[in-house]
Amino acid sequence: MGGNASARPGAVPPSGGGLPPPANSEESAEQVEAMRRELANAPVEVVIANHCYGLFELAAVYLSQSPPLLPQARLAIDALASLVGGLKGRLGEADDHLKDGLSQLQLAYVQIDAAQRAGEQIAAGVGTNGGPGGTTTGEPNPEKVEPGAEAEPDA
Repeated sequence: MGGNASARPGAVPPSGGGLPPPANSEESAEQVEAMRRELANAPVEVVIANHCYGLFELAAVYLSQSPPLLPQARLAIDALASLVGGLKGRLGEADDHLKDGLSQLQLAYVQIDAAQRAGEQIAAGVGTNGGPGGTTTGEPNPEKVEPGAEAEPDA
């Protein structure tokens, strides 16, 4: 299944990862080499933290869509959680910021998911008391008769 991602219909090339396309000229080869030297000289915790920030942004983008794309957001959040949790204390100055950001994303996900579920229940006609067409006033639903009780005849 190898090949170029852009050759597949609907495929989106990865951003920020992988090697650049092969150099077509001496100038682009020099640029690639300069980028590699810069990367090799950067502290690894900074490079990894930057990738974590990218995952944070990715999750935020999915959560901010209308409607939110929760499965995609969850994968990005889980990926970020794996890195932040697995590298706990090893990401330098970014460690605390990433933990806080992860907590904010997780909270936002839970709130958005709960709001969507509530909206789906309302759209399906489920009342707040769990019954179809139920009331919120505490009065019994006239269409629902408790077992063992008889419905009153209409007057």
